[in-house]
Amino acid sequence: MNPRHDGWLIAICAGRIFAYANFMVYAACLPVLREQWRISAAEAGTIASAYLLAYTASLVASSWLAERFGPRRIFVISAATSALTALAFGFFARDYASGLLLYALAAVTQGGNYTPAVMLVAERYRPESRGAAVGWLIASTSIGYAFSLAVSGALLAWGGYPLAFIGTGVLPALGAIILWSALRRVPNTLYERSKVKSSAAALWKNPAARRLIAGYTWHCWELLGMWAWTPAFLAASLSLSGAAAMDAAAAASYMIAAMHIVGAVASSTMGHLSDILGRRTVLIALAALGAALSLTLGWLVNWPAPVLVAFILVYGFAAIGDSPVLSTALTESVSPRHLGSALAIRSLSGFTAGAISPTAFGVVLDFSNGSAAGWGPAFMVFAIGGLGATWYAWRLAPGSEE
Repeated sequence: MNPRHDGWLIAICAGRIFAYANFMVYAACLPVLREQWRISAAEAGTIASAYLLAYTASLVASSWLAERFGPRRIFVISAATSALTALAFGFFARDYASGLLLYALAAVTQGGNYTPAVMLVAERYRPESRGAAVGWLIASTSIGYAFSLAVSGALLAWGGYPLAFIGTGVLPALGAIILWSALRRVPNTLYERSKVKSSAAALWKNPAARRLIAGYTWHCWELLGMWAWTPAFLAASLSLSGAAAMDAAAAASYMIAAMHIVGAVASSTMGHLSDILGRRTVLIALAALGAALSLTLGWLVNWPAPVLVAFILVYGFAAIGDSPVLSTALTESVSPRHLGSALAIRSLSGFTAGAISPTAFGVVLDFSNGSAAGWGPAFMVFAIGGLGATWYAWRLAPGSEE
Protein backbone atom coordinates (compact mmCIF):
# COMPACT_ATOMS: atom_id res chain seq x y z
CA MET A 1 0.00 0.00 0.00
CA ASN A 2 1.22 3.51 -0.81
CA PRO A 3 1.74 5.32 2.54
CA ARG A 4 0.80 8.68 1.01
CA HIS A 5 -2.69 7.42 0.12
CA ASP A 6 -3.45 5.39 3.24
CA GLY A 7 -6.21 7.00 5.32
CA TRP A 8 -5.35 4.77 8.27
CA LEU A 9 -1.78 6.06 8.44
CA ILE A 10 -3.00 9.65 8.11
CA ALA A 11 -5.39 9.13 11.05
CA ILE A 12 -2.65 7.56 13.18
CA CYS A 13 -0.35 10.48 12.41
CA ALA A 14 -3.09 13.02 13.23
CA GLY A 15 -3.83 11.36 16.56
CA ARG A 16 -0.17 11.28 17.50
CA ILE A 17 0.20 15.00 16.77
CA PHE A 18 -2.33 15.77 19.50
CA ALA A 19 -1.01 13.01 21.78
CA TYR A 20 2.38 14.75 21.89
CA ALA A 21 0.96 18.26 22.36
CA ASN A 22 2.48 18.61 25.85
CA PHE A 23 5.84 17.03 25.01
CA MET A 24 7.69 20.30 24.41
CA VAL A 25 5.85 22.63 26.79
CA TYR A 26 8.59 22.40 29.41
CA ALA A 27 11.32 23.22 26.89
CA ALA A 28 9.24 26.15 25.60
CA CYS A 29 8.70 27.54 29.10
CA LEU A 30 12.20 26.76 30.39
CA PRO A 31 13.63 30.34 30.24
CA VAL A 32 10.66 31.59 32.27
CA LEU A 33 10.62 28.62 34.65
CA ARG A 34 14.30 29.09 35.54
CA GLU A 35 13.44 32.59 36.74
CA GLN A 36 10.05 31.97 38.37
CA TRP A 37 10.95 28.63 39.95
CA ARG A 38 14.45 29.92 40.81
CA ILE A 39 16.28 26.85 39.55
CA SER A 40 19.82 26.46 38.17
CA ALA A 41 20.63 25.17 34.71
CA ALA A 42 21.58 21.81 36.21
CA GLU A 43 18.25 21.60 38.10
CA ALA A 44 16.40 22.55 34.92
CA GLY A 45 18.26 19.78 33.15
CA THR A 46 17.22 17.24 35.79
CA ILE A 47 13.52 17.81 34.98
CA ALA A 48 14.17 17.15 31.29
CA SER A 49 16.31 14.15 32.23
CA ALA A 50 13.66 12.78 34.61
CA TYR A 51 11.10 13.01 31.82
CA LEU A 52 13.37 11.20 29.40
CA LEU A 53 14.29 8.49 31.93
CA ALA A 54 10.61 7.88 32.64
CA TYR A 55 9.89 7.91 28.90
CA THR A 56 12.66 5.37 28.46
CA ALA A 57 11.05 3.06 31.01
CA SER A 58 7.74 3.52 29.22
CA LEU A 59 9.24 2.66 25.84
CA VAL A 60 10.87 -0.47 27.20
CA ALA A 61 7.70 -1.60 28.99
CA SER A 62 5.40 -0.85 26.04
CA SER A 63 7.70 -2.72 23.63
CA TRP A 64 7.80 -5.76 25.91
CA LEU A 65 4.03 -5.65 26.50
CA ALA A 66 3.25 -5.15 22.81
CA GLU A 67 5.23 -8.26 21.93
CA ARG A 68 3.22 -10.30 24.45
CA PHE A 69 -0.24 -8.70 24.44
CA GLY A 70 -0.36 -7.10 20.99
CA PRO A 71 0.71 -3.64 19.81
CA ARG A 72 -2.83 -2.40 19.15
CA ARG A 73 -3.98 -3.00 22.72
CA ILE A 74 -0.95 -1.28 24.26
CA PHE A 75 -1.25 1.64 21.83
CA VAL A 76 -4.88 2.31 22.84
CA ILE A 77 -4.16 2.03 26.58
CA SER A 78 -1.18 4.36 26.31
CA ALA A 79 -3.16 6.99 24.40
CA ALA A 80 -5.86 7.04 27.09
CA THR A 81 -3.55 7.13 30.11
CA SER A 82 -1.21 9.73 28.59
CA ALA A 83 -4.21 12.03 28.14
CA LEU A 84 -4.93 11.76 31.87
CA THR A 85 -1.35 12.40 33.01
CA ALA A 86 -1.04 15.37 30.64
CA LEU A 87 -4.02 16.93 32.40
CA ALA A 88 -2.43 16.29 35.80
CA PHE A 89 0.81 18.01 34.77
CA GLY A 90 -1.06 20.90 33.21
CA PHE A 91 -3.13 21.70 36.29
CA PHE A 92 -0.81 20.84 39.18
CA ALA A 93 2.87 21.41 38.16
CA ARG A 94 3.69 24.75 39.80
CA ASP A 95 7.19 24.41 41.26
CA TYR A 96 10.38 22.37 40.91
CA ALA A 97 9.22 19.37 42.96
CA SER A 98 5.74 19.08 41.43
CA GLY A 99 7.12 19.74 37.95
CA LEU A 100 9.74 17.01 38.34
CA LEU A 101 7.21 14.45 39.62
CA LEU A 102 4.31 15.17 37.28
CA TYR A 103 6.41 15.60 34.14
CA ALA A 104 8.00 12.22 34.82
CA LEU A 105 4.53 10.73 35.42
CA ALA A 106 3.36 12.08 32.06
CA ALA A 107 6.33 10.42 30.39
CA VAL A 108 5.59 7.03 31.97
CA THR A 109 2.39 6.77 29.95
CA GLN A 110 3.63 8.05 26.57
CA GLY A 111 5.94 5.27 25.36
CA GLY A 112 3.05 3.23 24.01
CA ASN A 113 2.38 5.96 21.45
CA TYR A 114 5.68 5.15 19.71
CA THR A 115 7.07 1.60 19.69
CA PRO A 116 3.72 -0.21 19.22
CA ALA A 117 3.04 2.19 16.33
CA VAL A 118 6.34 1.19 14.70
CA MET A 119 5.37 -2.48 15.09
CA LEU A 120 1.96 -1.89 13.49
CA VAL A 121 3.53 -0.05 10.56
CA ALA A 122 6.08 -2.85 10.10
CA GLU A 123 3.18 -5.31 9.89
CA ARG A 124 1.25 -3.24 7.37
CA TYR A 125 3.91 -2.22 4.82
CA ARG A 126 6.35 -4.15 2.67
CA PRO A 127 10.10 -3.30 2.84
CA GLU A 128 10.10 -1.36 -0.44
CA SER A 129 7.73 1.25 1.04
CA ARG A 130 8.32 0.75 4.74
CA GLY A 131 10.92 3.50 5.04
CA ALA A 132 8.44 6.03 3.71
CA ALA A 133 5.69 4.76 6.04
CA VAL A 134 7.91 4.90 9.13
CA GLY A 135 9.05 8.32 7.95
CA TRP A 136 5.45 9.56 7.93
CA LEU A 137 4.94 8.10 11.40
CA ILE A 138 7.98 9.85 12.86
CA ALA A 139 7.16 13.01 10.92
CA SER A 140 3.88 13.15 12.86
CA THR A 141 5.93 13.19 16.06
CA SER A 142 7.92 16.18 14.82
CA ILE A 143 4.73 17.97 13.79
CA GLY A 144 3.36 17.22 17.26
CA TYR A 145 6.44 18.82 18.82
CA ALA A 146 6.08 21.86 16.55
CA PHE A 147 2.40 22.08 17.44
CA SER A 148 3.31 21.81 21.13
CA LEU A 149 5.84 24.62 20.84
CA ALA A 150 3.53 26.86 18.83
CA VAL A 151 0.64 26.44 21.27
CA SER A 152 3.01 26.79 24.23
CA GLY A 153 4.50 29.99 22.84
CA ALA A 154 1.10 31.57 22.21
CA LEU A 155 -0.30 30.65 25.63
CA LEU A 156 2.95 31.60 27.39
CA ALA A 157 2.77 35.09 25.92
CA TRP A 158 -0.93 35.37 26.76
CA GLY A 159 -1.14 33.94 30.29
CA GLY A 160 2.28 32.76 31.44
CA TYR A 161 3.49 29.23 31.94
CA PRO A 162 0.37 28.00 33.91
CA LEU A 163 -1.86 28.65 30.89
CA ALA A 164 0.69 27.00 28.58
CA PHE A 165 0.76 23.92 30.83
CA ILE A 166 -3.04 23.67 30.98
CA GLY A 167 -3.64 24.35 27.29
CA THR A 168 -1.19 21.71 26.10
CA GLY A 169 -2.42 19.33 28.79
CA VAL A 170 -5.95 19.24 27.37
CA LEU A 171 -5.05 18.42 23.75
CA PRO A 172 -3.83 14.79 24.20
CA ALA A 173 -7.41 13.78 25.05
CA LEU A 174 -8.38 14.66 21.46
CA GLY A 175 -5.45 12.58 20.24
CA ALA A 176 -6.66 9.59 22.26
CA ILE A 177 -10.10 9.81 20.63
CA ILE A 178 -8.63 9.95 17.11
CA LEU A 179 -6.29 7.03 17.79
CA TRP A 180 -9.03 4.87 19.30
CA SER A 181 -11.17 5.49 16.23
CA ALA A 182 -8.32 4.58 13.84
CA LEU A 183 -7.29 1.47 15.77
CA ARG A 184 -10.65 -0.05 16.66
CA ARG A 185 -10.71 -2.38 13.61
CA VAL A 186 -6.97 -3.15 13.48
CA PRO A 187 -6.11 -6.77 14.39
CA ASN A 188 -4.29 -7.15 17.69
CA THR A 189 -1.43 -9.42 16.67
CA LEU A 190 -0.09 -11.62 19.46
CA TYR A 191 3.57 -12.29 18.80
CA GLU A 192 5.23 -15.57 19.61
CA ARG A 193 6.49 -15.44 23.16
CA SER A 194 10.23 -15.74 23.58
CA LYS A 195 12.40 -15.61 26.65
CA VAL A 196 14.33 -12.38 27.17
CA LYS A 197 17.56 -14.35 27.25
CA SER A 198 16.93 -15.95 23.84
CA SER A 199 15.94 -12.61 22.31
CA ALA A 200 19.02 -10.91 23.73
CA ALA A 201 21.21 -13.75 22.46
CA ALA A 202 19.67 -13.51 19.00
CA LEU A 203 20.34 -9.77 18.89
CA TRP A 204 23.89 -10.19 20.14
CA LYS A 205 24.60 -12.58 17.27
CA ASN A 206 23.20 -10.06 14.77
CA PRO A 207 25.94 -7.52 13.87
CA ALA A 208 23.61 -5.22 11.95
CA ALA A 209 21.15 -5.08 14.86
CA ARG A 210 23.94 -4.37 17.35
CA ARG A 211 25.31 -1.51 15.27
CA LEU A 212 21.88 -0.05 14.60
CA ILE A 213 21.07 -0.06 18.32
CA ALA A 214 24.44 1.54 19.12
CA GLY A 215 23.91 4.16 16.42
CA TYR A 216 20.44 4.89 17.75
CA THR A 217 21.89 5.34 21.24
CA TRP A 218 24.28 8.06 20.08
CA HIS A 219 21.59 9.54 17.85
CA CYS A 220 19.38 9.96 20.95
CA TRP A 221 22.20 11.59 22.93
CA GLU A 222 22.42 14.34 20.33
CA LEU A 223 18.76 14.64 19.32
CA LEU A 224 17.05 14.62 22.71
CA GLY A 225 19.65 16.91 24.21
CA MET A 226 19.37 19.51 21.47
CA TRP A 227 15.57 19.37 21.63
CA ALA A 228 15.67 20.13 25.35
CA TRP A 229 18.11 23.05 25.17
CA THR A 230 17.79 24.68 21.74
CA PRO A 231 14.72 26.79 22.73
CA ALA A 232 16.61 28.19 25.74
CA PHE A 233 19.68 28.80 23.57
CA LEU A 234 17.68 30.78 21.02
CA ALA A 235 15.90 32.71 23.78
CA ALA A 236 19.30 33.58 25.28
CA SER A 237 20.49 34.82 21.90
CA LEU A 238 17.40 37.01 21.52
CA SER A 239 17.87 38.35 25.05
CA LEU A 240 21.42 39.36 24.20
CA SER A 241 19.88 41.42 21.41
CA GLY A 242 17.73 43.28 23.94
CA ALA A 243 14.46 41.29 23.99
CA ALA A 244 12.61 40.82 27.31
CA ALA A 245 12.83 37.32 28.82
CA MET A 246 9.13 36.48 28.33
CA ASP A 247 9.08 37.82 24.77
CA ALA A 248 12.32 36.02 23.93
CA ALA A 249 10.97 32.72 25.27
CA ALA A 250 7.74 33.04 23.30
CA ALA A 251 9.55 34.02 20.10
CA ALA A 252 11.99 31.14 20.54
CA SER A 253 9.07 28.73 20.83
CA TYR A 254 7.72 29.80 17.45
CA MET A 255 11.13 29.58 15.82
CA ILE A 256 11.89 26.15 17.29
CA ALA A 257 8.43 25.02 16.17
CA ALA A 258 9.66 25.73 12.65
CA MET A 259 12.64 23.46 13.38
CA HIS A 260 10.28 20.60 14.13
CA ILE A 261 8.28 21.25 10.97
CA VAL A 262 11.55 20.94 9.07
CA GLY A 263 12.15 17.77 11.10
CA ALA A 264 8.84 16.39 9.86
CA VAL A 265 9.97 17.05 6.29
CA ALA A 266 13.27 15.32 7.08
CA SER A 267 11.55 12.24 8.49
CA SER A 268 9.15 11.84 5.60
CA THR A 269 11.74 12.47 2.88
CA MET A 270 14.76 10.70 4.39
CA GLY A 271 12.78 7.54 5.05
CA HIS A 272 11.73 7.50 1.40
CA LEU A 273 15.25 8.40 0.25
CA SER A 274 16.63 5.43 2.17
CA ASP A 275 14.19 3.19 0.24
CA ILE A 276 16.02 4.39 -2.89
CA LEU A 277 19.67 4.89 -1.87
CA GLY A 278 19.93 2.38 0.97
CA ARG A 279 19.79 2.83 4.72
CA ARG A 280 23.57 3.00 5.34
CA THR A 281 24.26 5.83 2.87
CA VAL A 282 21.57 8.07 4.30
CA LEU A 283 22.56 7.30 7.90
CA ILE A 284 26.21 8.25 7.36
CA ALA A 285 25.39 11.53 5.65
CA LEU A 286 22.86 12.73 8.22
CA ALA A 287 24.85 11.69 11.30
CA ALA A 288 28.01 13.43 10.03
CA LEU A 289 26.09 16.62 9.28
CA GLY A 290 24.49 16.60 12.74
CA ALA A 291 27.88 16.19 14.42
CA ALA A 292 29.33 19.13 12.46
CA LEU A 293 26.44 21.37 13.50
CA SER A 294 26.70 20.35 17.16
CA LEU A 295 30.34 21.40 17.09
CA THR A 296 29.40 24.76 15.58
CA LEU A 297 26.03 26.05 16.76
CA GLY A 298 26.78 27.11 20.34
CA TRP A 299 29.54 29.46 19.24
CA LEU A 300 27.06 31.47 17.15
CA VAL A 301 24.97 32.77 20.08
CA ASN A 302 25.76 36.41 19.21
CA TRP A 303 24.93 36.05 15.53
CA PRO A 304 21.85 37.75 14.02
CA ALA A 305 18.63 35.85 14.69
CA PRO A 306 17.77 35.09 11.02
CA VAL A 307 21.17 33.48 10.43
CA LEU A 308 20.99 31.58 13.70
CA VAL A 309 17.51 30.27 12.91
CA ALA A 310 18.76 29.06 9.51
CA PHE A 311 21.49 27.04 11.23
CA ILE A 312 18.97 25.63 13.69
CA LEU A 313 16.63 24.54 10.89
CA VAL A 314 19.43 22.63 9.17
CA TYR A 315 20.45 21.19 12.56
CA GLY A 316 16.90 20.01 13.20
CA PHE A 317 16.75 18.39 9.76
CA ALA A 318 19.98 16.45 10.25
CA ALA A 319 19.36 15.41 13.86
CA ILE A 320 15.93 13.84 13.24
CA GLY A 321 16.34 12.74 9.63
CA ASP A 322 18.09 9.48 10.47
CA SER A 323 15.44 8.42 13.02
CA PRO A 324 13.01 6.73 10.59
CA VAL A 325 15.95 5.18 8.74
CA LEU A 326 17.30 3.63 11.94
CA SER A 327 13.84 2.33 12.87
CA THR A 328 13.14 0.91 9.44
CA ALA A 329 16.55 -0.75 9.22
CA LEU A 330 15.97 -2.44 12.58
CA THR A 331 12.61 -3.90 11.49
CA GLU A 332 14.42 -5.35 8.47
CA SER A 333 17.35 -6.73 10.48
CA VAL A 334 15.38 -8.48 13.25
CA SER A 335 12.76 -11.22 12.93
CA PRO A 336 9.20 -10.21 13.94
CA ARG A 337 9.22 -12.50 16.98
CA HIS A 338 12.22 -10.59 18.39
CA LEU A 339 11.22 -7.10 17.24
CA GLY A 340 9.50 -6.07 20.48
CA SER A 341 12.55 -7.07 22.51
CA ALA A 342 14.86 -5.32 20.05
CA LEU A 343 12.84 -2.12 20.33
CA ALA A 344 12.85 -2.44 24.13
CA ILE A 345 16.64 -2.81 24.29
CA ARG A 346 17.10 0.01 21.80
CA SER A 347 14.77 2.29 23.75
CA LEU A 348 16.50 1.54 27.04
CA SER A 349 19.92 2.28 25.60
CA GLY A 350 18.96 5.26 23.44
CA PHE A 351 16.70 7.15 25.79
CA THR A 352 18.96 6.58 28.78
CA ALA A 353 21.68 8.32 26.80
CA GLY A 354 19.19 10.99 25.76
CA ALA A 355 18.16 11.50 29.38
CA ILE A 356 21.74 12.05 30.51
CA SER A 357 22.76 14.51 27.80
CA PRO A 358 20.53 17.48 28.87
CA THR A 359 21.97 17.33 32.38
CA ALA A 360 25.53 17.03 31.03
CA PHE A 361 24.83 20.08 28.88
CA GLY A 362 23.48 21.99 31.91
CA VAL A 363 26.54 21.14 34.00
CA VAL A 364 28.88 22.44 31.28
CA LEU A 365 26.74 25.56 30.87
CA ASP A 366 26.82 26.26 34.62
CA PHE A 367 30.62 26.37 34.50
CA SER A 368 30.38 29.53 32.40
CA ASN A 369 28.53 31.38 35.22
CA GLY A 370 25.95 32.70 32.78
CA SER A 371 28.46 33.83 30.17
CA ALA A 372 27.36 33.65 26.53
CA ALA A 373 30.64 31.87 25.78
CA GLY A 374 29.37 28.83 27.71
CA TRP A 375 26.96 27.81 24.95
CA GLY A 376 29.76 26.72 22.61
CA PRO A 377 31.33 24.07 24.87
CA ALA A 378 27.86 22.98 26.03
CA PHE A 379 26.66 22.19 22.51
CA MET A 380 29.87 20.29 21.84
CA VAL A 381 28.59 17.77 24.40
CA PHE A 382 25.95 16.80 21.83
CA ALA A 383 28.59 16.32 19.13
CA ILE A 384 29.72 13.19 20.98
CA GLY A 385 26.44 11.63 19.91
CA GLY A 386 26.67 12.75 16.31
CA LEU A 387 30.18 11.35 15.96
CA GLY A 388 29.16 8.06 17.57
CA ALA A 389 26.16 7.71 15.25
CA THR A 390 28.40 8.37 12.25
CA TRP A 391 30.88 5.71 13.35
CA TYR A 392 28.27 2.97 13.76
CA ALA A 393 26.53 3.86 10.49
CA TRP A 394 29.89 3.58 8.75
CA ARG A 395 30.42 0.13 10.30
CA LEU A 396 27.21 -1.23 8.83
CA ALA A 397 28.01 -3.64 6.03
CA PRO A 398 26.52 -2.27 2.79
CA GLY A 399 23.18 -3.98 2.22
CA SER A 400 23.18 -5.83 5.56
CA GLU A 401 20.44 -3.64 7.00
CA GLU A 402 18.11 -3.99 4.02
